[in-house]
Amino acid sequence: MRCRDAYGYELTTGPLAADAYVDGIRDLLRLRTGAASRIATAIALDPTFALGHAALALLGHEMCVEVDIAARLADARLHAGRATERERSHVHAVERHLVGDSAPLVAHLAAYPRDALLLSVAMPTIAFAGVTDVPEQAWRIVEDAAPAYGDDPWITGLMAFVRQEQRRFDEAMELSCRSLAAEPSGGHAAHARAHAHYETGDHAAGLRWMDGWITGDGAATDSLTHFSWHAALHELSIGDLAAVRARYESQLHPRQAVGCRALVDTGSLLFRWAITPDAVDVPPVAEVVAVTGRDVLERPGTAFLGLHAAVALLATDDRPGLRRLATWCAGHPNPTHREVVAPLATALELLAAGRCSAAADRLAALASSTWRLGGSDAQREIIEEARIAALLRAGRYDDARQVLDARLDRRESPRDRIWRAGAGIPILAG
Repeated sequence: MRCRDAYGYELTTGPLAADAYVDGIRDLLRLRTGAASRIATAIALDPTFALGHAALALLGHEMCVEVDIAARLADARLHAGRATERERSHVHAVERHLVGDSAPLVAHLAAYPRDALLLSVAMPTIAFAGVTDVPEQAWRIVEDAAPAYGDDPWITGLMAFVRQEQRRFDEAMELSCRSLAAEPSGGHAAHARAHAHYETGDHAAGLRWMDGWITGDGAATDSLTHFSWHAALHELSIGDLAAVRARYESQLHPRQAVGCRALVDTGSLLFRWAITPDAVDVPPVAEVVAVTGRDVLERPGTAFLGLHAAVALLATDDRPGLRRLATWCAGHPNPTHREVVAPLATALELLAAGRCSAAADRLAALASSTWRLGGSDAQREIIEEARIAALLRAGRYDDARQVLDARLDRRESPRDRIWRAGAGIPILAG
């Protein structure tokens, strides 16, 4: 009997390796712990299994899993020759994606919509940065593939994330709750719900739910620090800095992070915390930098990692590092590295140098392009936060007020109201 994956596609391997791979992909799609080790087990059981090698290369590139990416890609190419047409297409799509060419992956999904791993790659979420610079294209890829899955709770959770990105928050909440009712530990559905709470300013209810999920149904989640980051964003928004400190110590300390999560979650939280009004004794970002490593900080594999690398380098006042990052990204074959990450690093280097007004102007010029970095609105918002800090340090209070007012129109935030008042701007009733 031929081996098949969870969605019916044939796997060119034996039953033991197939079982390990299917388990690993299942856990990866649901953001559970142990996915990479299960996939590694699959290729240990069958070193000729092309999809196992390709999956590990993908995880090394996107999630900083410690694998030899070049070796895994070479083995995937070598053994794809004995595999099915779908598997050969899958390997080719992964190989091209890792050098910034998403066209083969998009074409692959049109032909094989139930290739769930690559569909997950296509949509910027916790695990992956996405494959297109245009959010609407990523949404359309998922929407086009969704009917092939029926009422599968995983696709329902992924669709919930699409809907919150489209700012259709009521639909996102309904879909996420439906998915969680069927699969309470589902990471994508929980992630979509977290965003829906945050983007609507529903901080108290969002924090209560997230705390319960982190210690309950979501406790086995691999990316748990990201959900803790979501909870901390609520606490920052409310202005409960003591709670942020307690959460950092118990859930977000760099020593507890996996892969790139220390950079993406802990590093970004520490930066936002440090520029929050009345924040004192914020832990340094230096330990995040230490566990991340210079290669990721100055030669990030994705533009999304480049965003967070630039913020961490700013937070540690590493102007030479920011210049090296900008120079490396400026010569990168990926246009988003060149056109967004490089000028972002240059703008933040200006801020580190005390040229706050010029930095604010550079960040404002990038505002219409930051969606190209991947990730979510809540993550990319850190660039807006840096701009506000730059405006306030430059004494440009009217400009800061305009940015803060636009944020308050988008959602309620006691932190933003305090920030507004701290700039000598009267707080509006709300």
